[in-house]
Amino acid sequence: MPLPNLDMDALRSLVAILHLGGLARAAERIGRSPSAISQQMRKLELQLGEPLFRKQGRRVVLTEAGDRVHAYARRILELNDEAVHAVRGAAIDGTVRFGLPGDFAESWLPMALGQFRKAYPAVRVDVLVEPNRLLLERLDRGELDLVLAMNQGGRADAKRLATLPMTWIGPAGTGEVVRSATVLDLALYQPPCFFRQAGTAALDRAGIAWRPAFVTASLHSLWAGVAAGLGITVRTGADLPPSLMRLDERHGLPSLPGVDLCLHTAPGPPSAALTHLRQAVREQARTHLGQAG
Repeated sequence: MPLPNLDMDALRSLVAILHLGGLARAAERIGRSPSAISQQMRKLELQLGEPLFRKQGRRVVLTEAGDRVHAYARRILELNDEAVHAVRGAAIDGTVRFGLPGDFAESWLPMALGQFRKAYPAVRVDVLVEPNRLLLERLDRGELDLVLAMNQGGRADAKRLATLPMTWIGPAGTGEVVRSATVLDLALYQPPCFFRQAGTAALDRAGIAWRPAFVTASLHSLWAGVAAGLGITVRTGADLPPSLMRLDERHGLPSLPGVDLCLHTAPGPPSAALTHLRQAVREQARTHLGQAG
């Protein structure tokens, strides 16, 4: 008896349900109705002869068979997408100069760029990591084609990917931070820096005295200074090193605003290579940050 060919769309829906945390969210992301997604899951169960979901209180979770199918589904979809991209991508070439801040240079973006390179082997991506302000200056001078930057949503070329919460950051295991009759030590970037401005302004409004105890121009040294207890800092909290932790009102600190993460493209008609890289960054941001449109 021949084995059934599993429905690729159904496998993609299954992965989306697990990634997004529910059938309704998966249906919205994929562009199908919840009932259509439910039918896809029933079809998979009929093809496999095993239930994929079971009730656990009010929640619906994967069965052992469902968990196994989910692992295979991810591999099948990765191979499918890699094959499609490899064939389509072979016809696209050129160079894209891409700038990004250090906050994302060691997290999900390098992996996304590696996947893009596999999908579009003839496209050369030159990556530059610098502070937001310098990246946009380079974009305006024609030295970059695409920039990922924070706190620049007022520019005409800004396309918002997400609004990220700013957070106070201190060494792992930090207890109370603000104590009466003491001055709060801060680890800060050199000015101008919008994180520095937002943090110090919040402290001033709360009447908390502070001093710049550790000042640097490098994210690596900023993390090292905070981990060593030389001062707390303000960033987005994205992909923090394990030596650090987020701090909040429970530590005696004031609340902070959010910051927009935007893509900025050089003026003029974009090349095919630039268009595809921009879309790849959007998709990865949607996956990892959850808000990109």
